[in-house]
Amino acid sequence: MKNIFFVTAALCAISMYSCNNQTDDKTTATPDSAIGKIEIYDSSAFKLINSNATLEVIGKNFTWSEGPVWIAAKQMLLFTDVPENKIFQWKAGDTTKLYLTPSGYTAAIKRDGGEDGANGLALDKDGRLLLCQSGNRQVVRLNAPLDSPKPDFTVLSANYNGKKYNSPNDLVADSKSNIYFTDPIYGLPKRAEDPTRELKFEGVYKIDAAGKTSLLIDSITNPNGIALSLDEKILYVASSEDTHPKWFAYNLDEKGDIKSGGVLLDGTDLKIKAAVKQGADGFKLDKYGNIFSAGPDGINIISPAGKLLGLIKVYVRKTSNCAFNETKDVLYITADDIVLRVKLHG
Repeated sequence: MKNIFFVTAALCAISMYSCNNQTDDKTTATPDSAIGKIEIYDSSAFKLINSNATLEVIGKNFTWSEGPVWIAAKQMLLFTDVPENKIFQWKAGDTTKLYLTPSGYTAAIKRDGGEDGANGLALDKDGRLLLCQSGNRQVVRLNAPLDSPKPDFTVLSANYNGKKYNSPNDLVADSKSNIYFTDPIYGLPKRAEDPTRELKFEGVYKIDAAGKTSLLIDSITNPNGIALSLDEKILYVASSEDTHPKWFAYNLDEKGDIKSGGVLLDGTDLKIKAAVKQGADGFKLDKYGNIFSAGPDGINIISPAGKLLGLIKVYVRKTSNCAFNETKDVLYITADDIVLRVKLHG
């Protein structure tokens, strides 16, 4: 890759809030050391992120943080800790706090491995919380109010043609009440060889406004992150396939079904060259329609045309997902055992 511009800036944690999975301790911790840098590959990225932006750790001591979603009405970030079967919340000036448990596996019988908790979170057009329940292997909606959560769910989709899903991973809702979600094998105790697996493929699905689930794609290995273009005419899907991670783009018709599309960006070389090697994971779109995606070495910034514009590089840790605030000038990043905040133009 030929770099037109290359700018690095140490991302020092200017403040860290103490966060433990079992505590509400509000003590401000000592500032962390440098944890990453910003890399700019194209001049257009300068309007997307300040090359001197800093990264803050706003939560720590999680097992695997995932699924961030910003709740503008409550000025609150929600995110999951998948192995712990919990959802946490964070508000500015406070520590992270337990929001909901159980989040993804609600049966009394303990599972023998696998991923129990909810993974991806999203809001529907009415502001209700949607969850991919990895443990229960279904997509649900939280029935309780956002400010008084309890594990009371409406099941939106639990199977395809009578066969249970593998482990719903990430989801996005549009303005027409369609919900799109991915279903890789990651949450199953033995993954592809799990004896409880009922579907022979990993799918991308749509739940329409009437509640009918249809299969859109069955050819992507390890479909993971998913998002819609700003005009809802393009469906983006990330593949976290081990050796050949990719980002895909599909054109949608008026009903929200796929009419054409394919590979947007092949991330094979990115992973080979990365210090932190991982596939394409969760992502969100900025106000210009660019993709901010967890992937090799951190948050990869990708144009709608599939050009790599820049990178929010996170040292050592793998990143899982990200979310913008309502004005899209602040990005929240889930990265292994921590949760980060970067003010894109601060």
